[in-house]
Amino acid sequence: MKQVNNIKIHSVKYNFLMNIILKMSSFIFPLITFPYISRVLGPAGNGKVAFATSVVYYFSIFAALGIPTYGIRKCAQCRDDKQKLAKTVHELLILGSILTVIAYIVLVICIFAIPKLRYNANIIFITSATLILTNVGVEWFYQAIEQYDYITIRNLLFKFISIILMFVFVKQPEDYVIYAGIQVIGTVGSNILNLIKLRKYIPVKIDGKYNLKQHLKPSMMFFLMTIAATIYTNLDTVMLGFMENSIQVGYYNAAVKMKNILTSVVSALGAVLLPRVSYYIEKGMYEEYRKTLNKSIKVVLLISLPLMLYCMIEARDVLLFLSGKQYLPALSAMVVIMPTILLIGISNVTGIQILVPLGLEKYTIVSTVIGAIVDVILNSLLIPQYGAMGAAVGTLIAEVSVLIVQIYFLRKIKYVDIINKDWIKIILATMIALIGMRVIDKIVFIDIVLLRLFYTSAIFFGIYILALIVLKEEIVQEQGISIIKKSFFKDKEE
Repeated sequence: MKQVNNIKIHSVKYNFLMNIILKMSSFIFPLITFPYISRVLGPAGNGKVAFATSVVYYFSIFAALGIPTYGIRKCAQCRDDKQKLAKTVHELLILGSILTVIAYIVLVICIFAIPKLRYNANIIFITSATLILTNVGVEWFYQAIEQYDYITIRNLLFKFISIILMFVFVKQPEDYVIYAGIQVIGTVGSNILNLIKLRKYIPVKIDGKYNLKQHLKPSMMFFLMTIAATIYTNLDTVMLGFMENSIQVGYYNAAVKMKNILTSVVSALGAVLLPRVSYYIEKGMYEEYRKTLNKSIKVVLLISLPLMLYCMIEARDVLLFLSGKQYLPALSAMVVIMPTILLIGISNVTGIQILVPLGLEKYTIVSTVIGAIVDVILNSLLIPQYGAMGAAVGTLIAEVSVLIVQIYFLRKIKYVDIINKDWIKIILATMIALIGMRVIDKIVFIDIVLLRLFYTSAIFFGIYILALIVLKEEIVQEQGISIIKKSFFKDKEE
């Protein structure tokens, strides 16, 4: 660990551990809450909350204007200069506040002008609290200075609070509006603490004039990248809400719930590495950049491939545990959507960790625009006939197209090998684990869903780790134990 301008900068391994804990909380907490909520609210109530959340999310993107990603890179690049860092944070915070006000005005107009939104006005207004809390929370600043221990502890606290509130106040299907408010608290409520703590790092007043204009063009690039990506990751829910009914939205929300949880775990490393690789590029440390990216790709594959295959094979039990029998019509959609865990994990590396730090975010934008176009076309054709299943197919093909386009643009970049021989060991270990689980599962059968999930996951991932050790996979064999020791017992910067 080193200290810059009174800011403690931890190692990548420590930050990764903290972010993994945070992302695992995003995995564990929904496993606690969603089975309860899906049964209490039912497909219709669950679908209403999902629809409102998806609509508000679009306005949140406009209010942010790419600042959450741009702010990480910009603040990471100037974190050695205390005055420049403070001025940058002030400028981005002011710009975000102005955009939030504009977004709110447009949202209110849309609610009164569009019947479907007006019908859900109460829940949309409650969910729209995320507009304010997201921008004033300056999460990007704490990510830029790599304060992942603070981010993790703060988020865990508010997740615990939201769980308690949920079990106390959500008792019947009509409580879906209350649940929407509790969801806001659990998701972005902790951002209030960010603004309070900001004074520790950033002075309230700075001499000199602000230059908001300088941030518009680069943040607009990230905005275009974000809005295009959101179209093919979030528009499916919105289109289902307009073209079908709340029940189909509820089915689809159940189908993608596990995928969203696992994707957040897989993308944990990307969130940690963006400020670090941006710093390496700014300082011309290209060898460190190359080593970090090569390791990142292997970690993504190590995590995402077995998670994806396990959830596809055990999709019925996963769906029954998360949602109950009334959501079984979403089973096929869930199986179809699961490969996006791997696709998003890899595209997170190619786009966020390679193209963005190198200043090539325009290629990321191109890939996401193509993905958005593919998704809109396929959703328009498939949703009317196949409902939630059609939305799942559209999202899957959109993610494939995004990754193909990004790999095409990366073919001449020398810093990283997207595909290498180390993949063979990971794929082989996954196949061994899959075969072993199926063989043992046929011999010993457990009828209780929750016990079956514990039993099959323990077998699958146990065999997977043993196979990686036997195959002498580099990260598992040579660095697994050392990462744990250094993360818990040392603060030595890499």
